[in-house]
Amino acid sequence: MIEIGGVQYSLDDPLTLAALGGGAVILLMLLLLVLAVRAAGRAARASAPVLQHVSHLSHRVQGLSEGQERLAGGLHHVTEAQASSQTAMLELMERRLAEVQERMGESLHGSARRTARSLGELQERLQAIDKAQANITKLSGDVLSLQDILSNKQTRGAFGEIQLREIVSKALPSDAYALQATLSNGRRADCLIHMPQPPGPIVVDAKFPLEGYEALMQAEGKEMRARAAQAFRLSVRKHIRDIAARYIIEGETAEGALMFLPSEAVYAELHARFPEVVREGFEARVWIVSPTTCMATLNTLRAVLKDARMKEQAGAIRRELALLYGDVERLTGRVANLDRHFGQASRDIEEIKISADKAGRRAHRLDQFDFEEVETPNMPVLRLGDPAE
Repeated sequence: MIEIGGVQYSLDDPLTLAALGGGAVILLMLLLLVLAVRAAGRAARASAPVLQHVSHLSHRVQGLSEGQERLAGGLHHVTEAQASSQTAMLELMERRLAEVQERMGESLHGSARRTARSLGELQERLQAIDKAQANITKLSGDVLSLQDILSNKQTRGAFGEIQLREIVSKALPSDAYALQATLSNGRRADCLIHMPQPPGPIVVDAKFPLEGYEALMQAEGKEMRARAAQAFRLSVRKHIRDIAARYIIEGETAEGALMFLPSEAVYAELHARFPEVVREGFEARVWIVSPTTCMATLNTLRAVLKDARMKEQAGAIRRELALLYGDVERLTGRVANLDRHFGQASRDIEEIKISADKAGRRAHRLDQFDFEEVETPNMPVLRLGDPAE
């Protein structure tokens, strides 16, 4: 479609082409060429900035290529440095790991030794604990047996008598006491100590008021404790009265007797909370003793027995001393005679030594053929070269 003189003509229309003719066609071709040149000029002017921008981009791409080459070189150096650093780090880590393994081995070995030693000590302690457990089990059985013994009144009495016998046998000589001695009133004393007059034989009787003591220890509440204390007080008072009535006999035994309590706890409770009962015992001349105080009392009685026996044996001792004095006098005379004999023998030995020395010297001269110095009494001295008579 073209416009000429304000009128638009279509090139596809045959009539238009025919009207225009050949000149018009040429003109049209020229017009198209001019239009094409103008369009090319405009396109050249429009593409100049683009070309300039493309050139700038080309320079930048070239700079990027050079930077990339430098970056590649730097990366190569960094890679080499990193590789060497990694190699050194691996070597250092290997050395450190070897040292750690060695130290760990030594530590484990030492820990194993210490563990073995600890296990050995633990085994020894377990064995000691087993032995202690066995002893505890045995002791528990003994305690149960002791409880069974103390729960029965007769066996409890036998227990006190056995303990009294052990103490008396350790404190006194065998001939100074008698166990289960029968008195003139038919009563049998647990122990009768043969003391001289005065004071005379002393009776020791074992009593064990365990029921009253256990009731007192187990009582709860003020009223129950008061009743238990009264029962315990009455029990001890009864024992004191029985001993005073049965074992203190005028003209046969001493004016007092001993009541043996085989329990330190009962003895301490009695003296701590019932001092009036102890005083009643003093008034009845019945002295209450425990295993400890009984041993001290018996040691005192032993000293008294020893003094009495020394007094009884004073005459025999004087006779023995007189005989000893005569023996010493005879021994003194015999020692003097022996000393005189030894003095004479000593003088004889000295003279024998003198004669032996002279004989030795003469024998030595004879051995050396030294006859000139040999002098024999009442005999002429023989000299070498003289004619024999």
